[in-house]
Amino acid sequence: MAVTQLSVFLENKPGRLAETVRTLKEHSINIRALSLADTKDFGILRLIVSDTELAKKVLSENSVVMTTDVLALRMDDKSGALSDILQVFEGATINVEYMYAFTGSDAASAYVVLRVDRIEESEAALKAAGIAVLSNDELSAAL
Repeated sequence: MAVTQLSVFLENKPGRLAETVRTLKEHSINIRALSLADTKDFGILRLIVSDTELAKKVLSENSVVMTTDVLALRMDDKSGALSDILQVFEGATINVEYMYAFTGSDAASAYVVLRVDRIEESEAALKAAGIAVLSNDELSAAL
């Protein structure tokens, strides 16, 4: 049950991030999670949003936008929870390419979004370890 993430390539100059977020606001698209990585010339804005298809359509008018399947997991908001998840990947020799995390509305819960090299094998390894992978709808409901 992968979650669809948008990757928006932005020129690294004042106002581009604000313009992108404003476009989402104008179309009533809620940002569920985000990460921004940059280089000297451009940034990659990674987003999980309430309406992926509409966001891709409206953002593609001014930016290069790609979709990527990622894993979204709920974990207890306590020391060691992320380590337990990463041990599952280590044991299955699955590479984590990038990740970002955030807390939810429930004070005891945190969430992590992971891009891995073998998504189906990752889902199976997580299931075997008793760790649930969230769908787009489950992630939206949790936040």
